[in-house]
Amino acid sequence: MTVPEGVLGSTGKVCKLKKSLYGLKQASRKWYEKLTTLLLAEGYCQSTADYSLVTIHHGNDFTALLVYVDDIILAGTSLAEFQRIKTILDNQFKIKDLGILKYFLGLEVAHSKEGIFISQRKYCLDLLDSSGLLGAKPATTPLDTSIKLNQDTSKPFTDVSCYRRLIGRLLYLNTTRHDISLATQQLSQFLNAPTTIHYKAACRILRYLKNAPGLGLLFPRKSEAQVLGYVDANWAGCVDTRRSTTGFCFFLGSSLISWKAKKQPTISRSFSEAEYRALSVATCELQWILHLLKDLNIKCVKQPVLYCDSQSVIHIASNPVFHERTKHLEIDCHLVREKLHKGILKLIPISTNEQLADFLTKALPPPKFNTFICKLGMINIYHPPACGRLLKDNMQMIETHLLNEEVESSQSYVTCSTSY
Repeated sequence: MTVPEGVLGSTGKVCKLKKSLYGLKQASRKWYEKLTTLLLAEGYCQSTADYSLVTIHHGNDFTALLVYVDDIILAGTSLAEFQRIKTILDNQFKIKDLGILKYFLGLEVAHSKEGIFISQRKYCLDLLDSSGLLGAKPATTPLDTSIKLNQDTSKPFTDVSCYRRLIGRLLYLNTTRHDISLATQQLSQFLNAPTTIHYKAACRILRYLKNAPGLGLLFPRKSEAQVLGYVDANWAGCVDTRRSTTGFCFFLGSSLISWKAKKQPTISRSFSEAEYRALSVATCELQWILHLLKDLNIKCVKQPVLYCDSQSVIHIASNPVFHERTKHLEIDCHLVREKLHKGILKLIPISTNEQLADFLTKALPPPKFNTFICKLGMINIYHPPACGRLLKDNMQMIETHLLNEEVESSQSYVTCSTSY
């Protein structure tokens, strides 16, 4: 490092660092190397699916550490291992034990006999307060179906940094609020030159959040360990580029664990092509989820299922036939066919009206939007009557789809129950 000013005889000299200083570019990497080296020396294994996850097995006991910079979450079945690794970390780094997980990086965690509930209520209320919309009229949906957001020629929004800061905070809220994923994806495309229309659309998201800032995700303690996914696409949905939008969501049992709304990188020539590209992206996500579950010592006995509302896409993926209309597709899109033939997943058709990923691809009217949100496991523990009703509806929906899958399948499966 450069010698500080005022040191005599420092001309042409530098200082040699004995350890990394907090704030340098190398500091975080050196800290991570030191921490993981210690954990690996204590018998832990680093996950290949997520390098921030390390796990250890001792007979029937299992322990996992999830690391974010210098914040660590411990989860597992052995209190003795908890105490052992905390003692080691304290001797090495002088840690602070905060007890049972209640608050982590803006996430509020509530424990009950039903399961674990995660929300960002405080973060959401702080966002509304800083935006001056605590007293605004609530909106029923995050996006207005009558407006197609695009790079228009309307009046530019003067405070560009304010718009970027607002979208950035909304993107972090996507950690627990999948109902605004599409809206934030749409608005994040205009960070370079936002207009007043874009800012009003962002304010509509805030007014929608005011309707129920306490909404979050419930992870039931009793849930079947099977991966269930829904994938959909909105063909040529982008007005400016005519690119399609991919949307998917995945459940582990009745718990929603992964979702995404993203514009496709290339233009699709047909609806089937857009759906097939979306299916390819969802298949990659499914493969990653299976790798992560393996590292977490969770065994899925039942075959993972992907629901798609396009019969032509299922036909393309199931039959290794050369098609004139699909010969221009990239090779990586055909990994769906490979995974399907290996038995890693199973494709099942579903009605468009029951396609849960539909809300991740296009703006929907309030009745249909609210119906889908109710089925995706979002509850509000600050409103107990609605909480119980939504949880019951979600469980019934998952059980119905699992039953339909068993009826269509000719295989017999063994039910696997996992305790968390």
